[in-house]
Amino acid sequence: MSLHRAAPLRRPFFTPGVFVLLGLLGVGLAFAAARFALGLGAVTHLSDQYPWGIWIAIDVATGVALAAGGFTTAALVHIGHRNRYQTLVRPALLTALLGYTFVVLGLLVDLGRYYNVWHPIMPSMWSGHSVLFEVGMCVMAYLTVLYIEFLPIVVERFRGRVSLPGFLRALDAPVEAVLRRLDRTLGRVLWVFIILGVVLSTLHQSSLGALMVLSRSKMSPLWWTPILPLLFLLSAIAVGYAMVIFESLIASRSFRKPPETAALSGMARFLPLLLFIYLSAKVIDLAVRGAAHHLLDGGAAPLLFVLEIGAGVVAPLLMLLSVQVRRSPSLLLATSALVIFGVVLNRINVFLVAYSPLYASRPYLPSIGEIAVTVGLVSGLVLAYRWLVIMLPILPAEADASTGGSVAGGADRGARAPT
Repeated sequence: MSLHRAAPLRRPFFTPGVFVLLGLLGVGLAFAAARFALGLGAVTHLSDQYPWGIWIAIDVATGVALAAGGFTTAALVHIGHRNRYQTLVRPALLTALLGYTFVVLGLLVDLGRYYNVWHPIMPSMWSGHSVLFEVGMCVMAYLTVLYIEFLPIVVERFRGRVSLPGFLRALDAPVEAVLRRLDRTLGRVLWVFIILGVVLSTLHQSSLGALMVLSRSKMSPLWWTPILPLLFLLSAIAVGYAMVIFESLIASRSFRKPPETAALSGMARFLPLLLFIYLSAKVIDLAVRGAAHHLLDGGAAPLLFVLEIGAGVVAPLLMLLSVQVRRSPSLLLATSALVIFGVVLNRINVFLVAYSPLYASRPYLPSIGEIAVTVGLVSGLVLAYRWLVIMLPILPAEADASTGGSVAGGADRGARAPT
């Protein structure tokens, strides 16, 4: 298998945009500190009737879906042997790694007893009847797998270049020995973790939908369905590819690199089929359950449902049938953004709009503190992404990117990371 050459970006970290993101991150951290010091009630509008809000709907449920590019791209390249997309695997892996890491951070802020988050790893506290237990275990396991898959990139960057400062220089030789050992062993066992990552992802992506199956009496029939796990999995697979396209194009514009048009255009060919399968499942489900007449109900729910399907599924599906759209970076960016918008709105609709507690005394609206923490988490994710692509060989080298990732170069010295 030929490897596409990746290299750290030669870009400064600090820019005016970075300072804005640092400010947003600081505000979010301040509200998060207030939440931990004073409790959920001091910062959020959560209550016994509304035990979850945007921290679950956006930070967790949406975040997990948008991080699906890691397992979908790994399945496409390493299991499906579509080697032309190798150049997209490392950025997809990084996006998934950061996405799941910040999902866990968002979950810690949301949990009332966050200090007990370690309980699921204790066999004495396992519950085989709990969907949430399965989600927690899969997310923890998959996050561990992601860090193992990311290790070869770190080894490639630092093997043969270890030079610690000051008195730490005495550790140069031991660290170099560890890197050499990792270089020899990771390539032999990495395929196991790639397959494990795909399996774990399909489990918890679907199980997040299963959580809301339990709330039938509290949900709008437009969104409640016994096949919610299947719908969550299908939408995650579709948005995984859309997120890879979106992230690659945004990174190209941000870092002033030529877009990987050939690889992205090829990946975009899968999206119409995936969106059609998801749309078909939604339509058939509404028909079988006899719930389509609820689209004529008053209120915001039917309008949001139509917006979710129309703008987030039908519009990009039709657009991506055009070869001209798939070959245009600007139109690809727009269509992938529509798919992402549709999945984000779907998770918000399922967890917030469709949810109606039996004894609610007031509607839920997120507080300033909840919004600030969510914006801060997103800002921190973007900052971490920028820092890591500057430090590590993740994005294609300039010569590779200019040809759409079609130029195969020799691997940088060190471990062969997923490419």
